[in-house]
Amino acid sequence: MDYDLKLKENIKRNEKFIDEFEKWLIEKKLSDKTINKHLNNIDLYINNYLNYYDFVKMENGIKDVYSFFGDWFIEKCAWSSRTSLKDTAASIKKFYQCMCEKGHVSKDDYEFMCKMIKDNMDKFLDRVDEYNYELFNDY
Repeated sequence: MDYDLKLKENIKRNEKFIDEFEKWLIEKKLSDKTINKHLNNIDLYINNYLNYYDFVKMENGIKDVYSFFGDWFIEKCAWSSRTSLKDTAASIKKFYQCMCEKGHVSKDDYEFMCKMIKDNMDKFLDRVDEYNYELFNDY
């Protein structure tokens, strides 16, 4: 099967999860601006990152968060900063909380992912600081 077809299939498959997440966020009575931020962050994660090296289903992507924050997000997203990293982490945690509540991922995987993010956030923030310092001070 060719790359473009696989990519389109995985993105199409993810639409269902993004729609469920959007409805879940609306039920939480978040502002439109906040909802859109979370949806954009999740689109980046499940439709860009999880399809970047290989085609990873959303359910399996819950285990790829460390490499996303530890490397890919920092180096591939021109807007990476302490704030954008924290915002994206919040979106991913909310997304997988929704997916857990809907039965798409296990509670154990969700709790492990949340603990991993919490335990490594300082490391991720140091990494984004180092990367941006080097990027902007190499001239």
